[in-house]
Amino acid sequence: MNQPLAGFAPAPVTARMENHGNHMLKVAMQSGSDLYARVGSMVAYEGFVQYEPNPSAVRQIARDWITGEGAPLMKCSGDGLLYLADYGADVVVINLNGDAISVNATNLLAFDAHLTWGVERVKGLAKFAGQGLWNTKISGQGWVALTSRGKPIVVDCGGGEDETYVDPDALVAWSPNLKVKGKRSFKAQSLIGRGSGEAYQMAFSGTGIVVVQPSEDSTDRLRVRG
Repeated sequence: MNQPLAGFAPAPVTARMENHGNHMLKVAMQSGSDLYARVGSMVAYEGFVQYEPNPSAVRQIARDWITGEGAPLMKCSGDGLLYLADYGADVVVINLNGDAISVNATNLLAFDAHLTWGVERVKGLAKFAGQGLWNTKISGQGWVALTSRGKPIVVDCGGGEDETYVDPDALVAWSPNLKVKGKRSFKAQSLIGRGSGEAYQMAFSGTGIVVVQPSEDSTDRLRVRG
């Protein structure tokens, strides 16, 4: 290999999912271990990998994505190495060990097909239409990959009485056992978020984490790959 390019070669496989740099996901595909991934996220693959866009199982579970809160998924199966990316966004890999995580659908890159998942309405935000009322909850034993517009921060809510406030457009994921409510602020409207009118925040409390990206551009959430 040309020496200047040698440093970009893939590293030996050590896990089902792992990062190749900050902006690409490498998945070790094996027959019988299918994967759901964002449609259009495949950038390269080695071996024999097949793709089924919008499979029936996804259509049944993700019917609420017709509201525009999510993005289509494809089913990936076969043997080889699969590389995924999403417009150069940072990729965050999570190994669920019987745990669960709630993810904004537009930040969901890929996850093991055997995991339990579903699209849910976020409780406590009924009065805040248009502020990300739907999320994807994933649980079980397996791998999940998220995207973030820049290096994210993981905030530990600590389980105390204090609440953690997040701009909805900067929210990536959170522990599903956290309590969530909406907060409207008039005084902060020029300081929080990039929209006009009232400023909205999501308030989290309880024991768990919140993943926040350094981007408040709501247009990120409106892009759907074809």
